[in-house]
Amino acid sequence: MRVGLFVTCVNDTLYPGTGRAVVALLERLGVRVDFPAAQSCCGQPLFNTGYRHRAEPLVLRQAAAFRDHDYVVTPSASCAAMIRDAYPRIAARAAAEGRASSALAEAADHAAPRTYELTEFLVDVLGVTDVGARFPHTVTYHPTCHGLRALGLGDRPLRLLEQVGGLELRELEGAEECCGFGGTFCVKNPAVSAAMGADKARAVTATGAEVVCAVDNSCLMHLGGVLSRQGSPVRPLHLAEILAATEEGPR
Repeated sequence: MRVGLFVTCVNDTLYPGTGRAVVALLERLGVRVDFPAAQSCCGQPLFNTGYRHRAEPLVLRQAAAFRDHDYVVTPSASCAAMIRDAYPRIAARAAAEGRASSALAEAADHAAPRTYELTEFLVDVLGVTDVGARFPHTVTYHPTCHGLRALGLGDRPLRLLEQVGGLELRELEGAEECCGFGGTFCVKNPAVSAAMGADKARAVTATGAEVVCAVDNSCLMHLGGVLSRQGSPVRPLHLAEILAATEEGPR
């Protein structure tokens, strides 16, 4: 099995420790992980702001970068959803407009079914929920919108967290409510975004947990900023970094 890590722009730029955690975790489970240097943005910012034609070259680039891999694993439900859901629609839209090329359709057909968010890959492909992690802290889980609604991750992240040694999982009230980040939504609607984030942050703090985790660092970045402004002691941390932690300590 040859697996390629798609680290994403946010993780590469701001949270490189998350990418390292994914590699450590998968290698501990016996998976060979490559990091294709030709990878770049999946095109979601362009797609979501209406520049859909300009996202087409990134569809081609993504497929080419991971051409030789059996699976593409990413620590981002948001970017996984972009590839799985939007790439086929981009190709179909190009065809409907008479601009279709076989290369674009083939790229979408190649990339979409091979791309997995990390918890999907662990549970559905590797068939594991106990990854040998230890994290002796109280934790609450925020299901991000793309993971919850676009990918349908369901209880996969929770099943993984429940098997982590020493971890006490705290239920989050209103867990399925959006944190207010929403990518470009927080830029276009800052007041609404801030209010939604404040509500979510208060719910997180009310759990009494030490850590709030999620499968998207973009949402955790938003939540972390609001928690800090509210003076909350809760620390945001990507789920991958919890799963990569062992008896020897965190990555």
